[in-house]
Amino acid sequence: MTDFIRPRLYLITPPLASADEFAPKLEKALASGDVACVLLRFATADEGARKKIAKALAPIVQKAEAAALALDDAQLVGRAGLDGAHITGAGENFDDALERLKPDRIVGVGGLDSRDAAMTIGETDVDYLLFGALDPEDNDAAATLEWTAWWAEVFNVPCVGVAHASGEVEALATSGAEFLGLGPRFFDEPTEIAAAQAVIDALEPES
Repeated sequence: MTDFIRPRLYLITPPLASADEFAPKLEKALASGDVACVLLRFATADEGARKKIAKALAPIVQKAEAAALALDDAQLVGRAGLDGAHITGAGENFDDALERLKPDRIVGVGGLDSRDAAMTIGETDVDYLLFGALDPEDNDAAATLEWTAWWAEVFNVPCVGVAHASGEVEALATSGAEFLGLGPRFFDEPTEIAAAQAVIDALEPES
C-alpha cells in the first residue's frame, strides 16, 4: 500500500458574471480549508468584463496563498495578474498556453477523452492534469475516481480529482491525487468545504 498523499484543495467557481456578489463567498471558501488553487470561470466572453472580474478576485485568492487560474484564457493571465491557466483538452489552446506562460506560470489541463491523450499531455511541461467534470450535471463520479487513481498510481505529474458532492470526497482523497477538486456547489455552503478538509485531516496517519 502506498503512503497517504495529503491532497490540497482545488476550488472550481461557477461561471461568474461579476465579482461583487461572489467575493464574500470566495473569502469564506478560502478560509475553510487548505486551498492550493482556485479556478476562475466566467459567464461572459467579453474580454473587458473577464479582466475586471479576474482583477477583483485574484488578490483575494493570492492573499490566502493560493493560485488564481483562468479557464481557457492564457492571455488573461498576464493582463489580470493571475497565476496561470487551466486549458480544456489538448490542441492549439494548450500549446499556446505553454508557450505564453511557462516556465513562470501554471498550466493545467483537463477534459481529456482518452488515456493515450492524458499520457501524451503528461510528457509535456504541464503542471497538472485534472480528471472529472467542471459542472455537476456532467459528473460521472465512478469514472473520475477510476481515472484519478490510475494516473496517481502510474505517473509523477500531479493530478486533480474533482468531487461534486460530499459523498465523493473520501474516495478521491485516498486515490493518491495531489489535489482534491471541489465543484461549484461547494461555494454555496462553505461548511461542506470545511467538512471535506476534515475528511482529509482525519485520513492522515499520526506521526
